[in-house]
Amino acid sequence: MLRRVLPLLILAFAVGGFVWLKSTRPKSIPVMPQERAWRVQAQPVSAADHRPELALFGRVEAPDRVRLTAPVSGRLLELLVRDGERVQEGSLLARLDPRDLEPRLARVRAELEQESLRYAHDQEALKDERELLELARKSVERADKVQSRNLGTASDVDQAREQLARARLAVRLREQAIAEHPARLAALQASLAEAERDASRAEMHAPFDARIGTVDAAAGEQLQPNQTILTLYPLDDLYLRAKVPGAHAAELRRALAAGERLEARVNFAGREFTAVLERISGEADARGVDALLHLDTDADMPLGAFVDLRLQRPSAADTIALPFAALHGGDRVFSVADGRLQAVPVERIGEVSVDGTTQVLVRAPDLAADARVLVTHLPNAVQGLKVEEVTGTDRPPTESPIAERTLD
Repeated sequence: MLRRVLPLLILAFAVGGFVWLKSTRPKSIPVMPQERAWRVQAQPVSAADHRPELALFGRVEAPDRVRLTAPVSGRLLELLVRDGERVQEGSLLARLDPRDLEPRLARVRAELEQESLRYAHDQEALKDERELLELARKSVERADKVQSRNLGTASDVDQAREQLARARLAVRLREQAIAEHPARLAALQASLAEAERDASRAEMHAPFDARIGTVDAAAGEQLQPNQTILTLYPLDDLYLRAKVPGAHAAELRRALAAGERLEARVNFAGREFTAVLERISGEADARGVDALLHLDTDADMPLGAFVDLRLQRPSAADTIALPFAALHGGDRVFSVADGRLQAVPVERIGEVSVDGTTQVLVRAPDLAADARVLVTHLPNAVQGLKVEEVTGTDRPPTESPIAERTLD
C-alpha cells in the first residue's frame, strides 16, 4: 500500500506547491505607453515691414581715374610721387624737360611773325601791280590806235595784250595771297596755342585730391607722345561694382526710379563702410547684372580691392524674420499650439539682419497673429508632433530624435 500511495502523495504535494507558489507570486504593475514630448524652443512672431538684404561681393573701382600721359616726345625730367601716395589738388607730380618743348614754341612764333611781314608786303605789292595793270591796259589802247592808222604792226598789238594779261594775272595772284592771309594766320595761331598748351603741360599737377594708382615711368626716361606716366583717382568718388542676381534687378530698378535710397553695409579689413546704390547696368551675363554703388567719402580702400557687402532691397510688407532653424523644407514653418506642431506654408522673401544676426525673411498669410513658431530644427517634425516648450536658458536635446523610437 505504501508503494502505491507514496507516488500519489508526492504528486499531490507537487501540485499543491505549484498552486501555492502561483498564488503568492508578486503582481506586476501594468505599463501604460506614453507619447514622447520633444523639448523645443518657440518664439512669438508678428508680421511687420522689413528690408530684405542681398549678400554680394564687390570690387572697388574709380570711373573718374585719370591717366597722365606725355603730350609730346621728350625726356621726363622729374617724377615727384610714388605708387599709393596721397596728393592734394594742385600738387606737382612730374615735369618734362622744357628744352624738348621750347624750340617748337619758338618756331611757331617765328612763323607768325613771318606771316605778318608777308601780309604787309602783299598789300604794298598789290598797289604797284594794280598800277602796272593800268599801264598795260593803256598800252593796249595805244597799240590798237596805232594799228588802226596803219602805223603799227599786229605783233606790237599782241605783245601789248600779253603784257596786259601778265599784269592782270599778277594782280589776281596777289589778291588771292591777301585773301588767304586770315586762314594762314588762324592755322598758325592754332599751332601756337597747341605749342603753348604742350609747353604748359610740361609741369603736371594733380587736378583734385587723389591717390596715386600706378607709376609707369621713371625720371630720365625718353617718352613718346601719349605714353602713360602715372594714374591717379579721386578719393571721394569711389564705386563698388557687384553682381546682382538677375531675379532682383527689376525690383532694384523700380526702387531707383521711384527715388528710393538703397544702402549697403560694406566690410573691409575689419572696418564697416556705407555705400549707396546709384545705378544698374543695362546688360547681364550668366552671373547676373552689374550694380554700381557709391562709397562713403571716408572709405579709404585701394582700387581693385574685393569686399563683401549686404545690399538693402525694397521694403517688404507683412513679413516675419525668423532664425534659419525655424525653416523646414524651405517652404514651411511649424507653430506650437496646445503642445502640438501645426505646419504653416510660407513664402521665402530673402534675408535680413536683426541685431547683427542674419535671419530668414518669410511671408506667412496663414499664420495666426499671436502664434508661437518653432525655432528648434527637428528633422522629424511633422504635423501634430507633441512638443514641450523650454526657456532660453534650458537646452533642448542635441541627439537626433530619429534615433530614438522607444516609448517612456
